[in-house]
Amino acid sequence: MNPVTISAIILTLNEEANIKRCIDSLKGVADEILVVDSYSSDRTEEICKQEGVRFAQNRFEGFIEQENFASKLAISPYQFIIDADEEVSLELKKSLVQVKANWQYDAYSFNRLACYCGSWIKHCGWYPDKKIRLIDLRKGFWGGENPHHRFILNDNSKLGHLRGDVLHYAFNSIQDHVATANNYSTIAAHQIIKKGKYVSIILHLILNPLFTFFSKYFLRLGFLDGYYGFVICTISAIANYLKYSKALALKKK
Repeated sequence: MNPVTISAIILTLNEEANIKRCIDSLKGVADEILVVDSYSSDRTEEICKQEGVRFAQNRFEGFIEQENFASKLAISPYQFIIDADEEVSLELKKSLVQVKANWQYDAYSFNRLACYCGSWIKHCGWYPDKKIRLIDLRKGFWGGENPHHRFILNDNSKLGHLRGDVLHYAFNSIQDHVATANNYSTIAAHQIIKKGKYVSIILHLILNPLFTFFSKYFLRLGFLDGYYGFVICTISAIANYLKYSKALALKKK
């Protein structure tokens, strides 16, 4: 197959601390770097324009909606989706260069390795965190449930897997993790109500959080990640509790 042109897409909101690192890691791989911003109040726009990328703004209505908006703006249907707090590793960069020269599948996945408070997390269900992020837009669509959107391939599509990780600088502090868990649980609660899902106090508010911790800490070897492994598994359990307790409160209203 002939070489393809790749558009890299980054969604942003107040990412001045991360966006330059992300953009720099895409240079030499992406033919176009497109940033779609949700009206940041920090220096995100300024930094993007200094880096010479395409910059657009759109009111945020959900991750799925924002990805669809960005995908339509991109020049190429061959698209690489990366978060602002992520970075392409050197090994993954080599894989991307190779696949650009010889595109064989309808989409490609790769693993994501998270950095948590300065420590790389290899367990807790966080790694390998396989993501389909290199896509031919014509071969699928953005779906799933906000805030956990994903690219869904059409039937009979072929998926390849690339060597190398995308590095995710997830949280600089436990406080950041707690704040994100609280925010995401609110979004997820509204999705539960929107879909009319049943919520049980015993099943969802008691058993589900307990099983979440047990699964991530013991079955997925979170204890091997030390103190931060324990913290991650605990916050994951609390996030599940918050999601369903907020949904139940919304339902009662």
